[in-house]
Amino acid sequence: MNAKANENKNQVNKAFSVINTLSAEERQSRIDDLLKTMQAKTWHDLEASGKFDKNAKLSFISEDMLIVGCDIGSETHYLRAIDIRGRELSKKPFSFTNNEEGFEAAKAWMVELAAVNGKKQIVLGLEPTGHYWFCIATWLISNGISVVQVNPYAVKQTKEVEDNSQLKDDRKDPKVIANLVMNGNYGMPYLPEGIYADLRSLSLLRSQLTENRIRCANRMHRLMKIHFPEYKDAFGRVDGSFALEVLKIAPFPKDIVALGEDGIREIWHNAKLRGRGYSRAAELFRYASTSVGRNEGAEYDREAVRWFVEEMLSLDEKLTTIEAAINTKCMEIPHAENILEISGLGQNIVAGIISSMGDIDRFDDVKEIQKLSGLNLVACSSGKHNGETKISHRGRKELRTWLFQGAKSVVAHAEEFQLIHEYYTTRPKNPLKKMQSLIVIACKLLRIIYAILKKGVTYDPQKMLDDIKRFENAEIVAA
Repeated sequence: MNAKANENKNQVNKAFSVINTLSAEERQSRIDDLLKTMQAKTWHDLEASGKFDKNAKLSFISEDMLIVGCDIGSETHYLRAIDIRGRELSKKPFSFTNNEEGFEAAKAWMVELAAVNGKKQIVLGLEPTGHYWFCIATWLISNGISVVQVNPYAVKQTKEVEDNSQLKDDRKDPKVIANLVMNGNYGMPYLPEGIYADLRSLSLLRSQLTENRIRCANRMHRLMKIHFPEYKDAFGRVDGSFALEVLKIAPFPKDIVALGEDGIREIWHNAKLRGRGYSRAAELFRYASTSVGRNEGAEYDREAVRWFVEEMLSLDEKLTTIEAAINTKCMEIPHAENILEISGLGQNIVAGIISSMGDIDRFDDVKEIQKLSGLNLVACSSGKHNGETKISHRGRKELRTWLFQGAKSVVAHAEEFQLIHEYYTTRPKNPLKKMQSLIVIACKLLRIIYAILKKGVTYDPQKMLDDIKRFENAEIVAA
């Protein structure tokens, strides 16, 4: 062990002696040569041509590659560099700022370190922290430096391997990250491009606006329950057009009584509403006349309700525009229209699944997407102990949510999925609970969507049932 340790120490010292003995001209020559040969590899190069498994990841990290670990921060990032044997080539952590000047300084530091140590390529591993890594990853790839990412959970679990200490800070993490990359424990980062980037942005905006609308609605409901506790019985559908038009002008019982039945109908007439809602004017007036709501503080709460309703109506208009844009973008993706042939799947669900999943070409197996969504099964078993099998819940929450919504919808509207759901919940051996069955159907739905997008096939419900042995004689009754 001592001989091996001395050998490693001598090699590291030799590397630093090379740095110190190189002349300025020779150092610059090596840097210029490296800048000409550096080429970044992305998921297009490594994942689209075949399965990028653990062995392929280890093969990608070669002897002539400088491995750099980067701890991402909101303002300052830290770097440390090692070779393929895990020997640290950086004397101390290098910090740089999150701007062009900092990026250029980091590139110069990595290139010089790689050049003087005889490395031909550079790979940088990072821990994807929020959105702070987007810019640095894009900039480095465009400048010839490959970027990979490690799981934050792996960094947390292996931090004690480095120095047998629970310490975790910005200066230690880069070395831990670099070691994970060296051992092939990394993945290729995926930043959506083109249509997929637009879909991701639109879907995120839709989620944010939906959350804002729910927040406004909940705050409005709180005030209405204080000042008009009978409002749900009075209005019927509280978020309907007829109710919102009245709430904009006369939200509380005193206001409604002052309007009278004719005044209520006039509000709806001025809003150009049509339908059976006019018949509720008398019912609304009756509830308002006998309300037991609180009157104190009503002046400013009335203004708050009006503001919340106006905000909800404004958000509804924005959501309509955004959903139209999402559906248009979604239909530009090859074969996406074939997914809509599945009964129960609308454009919103399909767009949500595709935007969360991204480019289908980066996946070689549907199990990769299942794992990405957190729907893969995990169990904790040891010896005679058999732990409970459940889904991992790790991965992209949005994708898991959309797949589950899709499963519920197809079970409600598609006969073939109703047959599957009924079988899973009523089979004699190991029947599933309804929620478990929906999870299984969500995975089946994912496999169907994967096949449609990957191969361009059309959906055939009868063929889908025939492929399942227990349903090979089942027939779908035509509506």
